[in-house]
Order: sequence, then structure tokens, then C-alpha cells
Amino acid sequence: MRITSELHVAQLVRRLFAAGDFAVVARRGADQAGAIFIVARQPGGAFQLYGPAPQSLSEESGERRFVLEPAADEAALEARLAREARFDPDFWVVEIETRDPEAFIDLAAE
Repeated sequence: MRITSELHVAQLVRRLFAAGDFAVVARRGADQAGAIFIVARQPGGAFQLYGPAPQSLSEESGERRFVLEPAADEAALEARLAREARFDPDFWVVEIETRDPEAFIDLAAE
């Protein structure tokens, strides 16, 4: 069974803080099943955007999986999130600061 979006985000934030890293919920979505986007920022300003993996790349376990999405700069990031808001306004955005984002994010196998 898949955990709720709210619980997944809470666990992510706690794990980051426990590791000495930082996280903030920049946009709160639907508690039960809102899509989650993660903006992983590096010291110095570089970032990566992780979005929900398509169902075809998810596993049967129900765990949330993510894929790296293209976002070259802040304008591209804002444009991607604006497109998502038009499509489904109930999504989450979590901004994290860590040197190793993939230690906290389950990536889908392609």
C-alpha cells in the first residue's frame, strides 16, 4: 500500500534534518495523493529537479519513485512547475539542500 503524500514528505524532511541537511516544503499539495516534486539544491546554487516517475516505471511495492527532469535554470524550473499547476494544482514542492540528493530519493529504474 502506498503511503500518503503528506507522510512521504514528512519522512523526507525528517531524514534530511537527521542527516544534518536542510529541507523546506515550498508548496503543499493534496494530503493523500498529490504529486511530489523535489528541487535538490547544491551549495553554490546548482539544482536538480526530480518529479514523480510514470506508473510504468514504478514498482509493485507502491513506493514513490522519482525521475530526474530537465530544468536548466530557475526560469525553466518555474515554467515546469507552472505547467504542472495548470494540469494538476494539488502537487507538492519540496526544496532540499544536500550534497547527495539520491541518498534520500528513490529513483525509478529506466
